[in-house]
Amino acid sequence: MKLLHVDVSPKGAKSNSRALSRYFVDRLQAQLPELQVEYLDLDQHPVGHVTGEFAQATYTPEEQRTPRMQAVLADSDRLCAQLLNADALLFAMPMYNWSMPSAFKAYIDAIIRTNLTYHFDEQQNVIGNLTRQKALFLTTRGASLQPGSPYADMDALTPALRAAFGFIGIQAPQFVNAEPLAFADQAAREAGLAQAYRDLDAVVTQWADATVTA
Repeated sequence: MKLLHVDVSPKGAKSNSRALSRYFVDRLQAQLPELQVEYLDLDQHPVGHVTGEFAQATYTPEEQRTPRMQAVLADSDRLCAQLLNADALLFAMPMYNWSMPSAFKAYIDAIIRTNLTYHFDEQQNVIGNLTRQKALFLTTRGASLQPGSPYADMDALTPALRAAFGFIGIQAPQFVNAEPLAFADQAAREAGLAQAYRDLDAVVTQWADATVTA
């Protein structure tokens, strides 16, 4: 299995999402010694936001792109190739103000590309090209957004991730959400983190079993 592991948090060693994602990868490697991991740190290697040049280049037919257009799209081309070459995807990030960090939004804008990560069929329906990849989104949240919480209706992150990655073919993404990690007492924080580790263990077992029996 080839795993693309993407971290987003800018907090480095103090990041809960990074600690959780490292735990997941370590546990998965213990179960699958032949696991190949490609790592992308969007804090250390941020993706540029969409520019007018990028928009023009991406909607210009490939055979008509100038050398400058090709250069503008080079990083995006590489990121799309990473996704397409992977068998499994791990995206770890904090929730910022109910949604994703801007670094990950820039990444999404770079990897939703016509004729790379999706295409149109003869009826002009959109067909995602990442239909064989499994995906895990690991998010950390300061508050609890569980049903019954005052913030239960304020999760803009989960539907945004489902929509963006569903568009390019990921139809059954998995989510592990560590919450509440800030706006709660110590016992609730520890319980939320412990539950996230248990949830990750379950995904490790599921992925490892599916790989062995494939």
